[in-house]
Amino acid sequence: MTLIRRLAAASCATLFATTALAEQVGNVDVDWLGNDIVIEAFSDPEVEGVTCHVSYFERGLIDRLQKGNWFEDPSNSAISCRQTGPITIGDIDRSDEGESIFSERRSIIWKSLSVKRIFDEANRTLIYVAHAREVQDGSAKMSISTIPLYQPSN
Repeated sequence: MTLIRRLAAASCATLFATTALAEQVGNVDVDWLGNDIVIEAFSDPEVEGVTCHVSYFERGLIDRLQKGNWFEDPSNSAISCRQTGPITIGDIDRSDEGESIFSERRSIIWKSLSVKRIFDEANRTLIYVAHAREVQDGSAKMSISTIPLYQPSN
């Protein structure tokens, strides 16, 4: 794990004590400049039996030197969440705004990758949205994953 990622993870853990902590499970080299696609896994802290995998682009050292903008990575990300055990829903936010369950900095100050959980109670579905949060200019880059909550048949 790079020094920048370790510092970002430590600051995120401090700032977002109620959000999930991710574990890197994959790293795909995409070019000779050291750019990678990183895949991390985390469990929903309030919904037992759900694991999410988020992927994002991480710029390498050579790319940072060539293009400047030293402390920032792109906002692009993807998410996939699945049932990985019996689902037990804890005390979750049921508003249409949902609840932030994961956040990771993508630059020193301005940008972070965030995952929110929204509960669609009418359709008995958990919705997970990965999106970029920026201080000034919001981003339209997002990804969504859903988990239907089936009722067991008697």
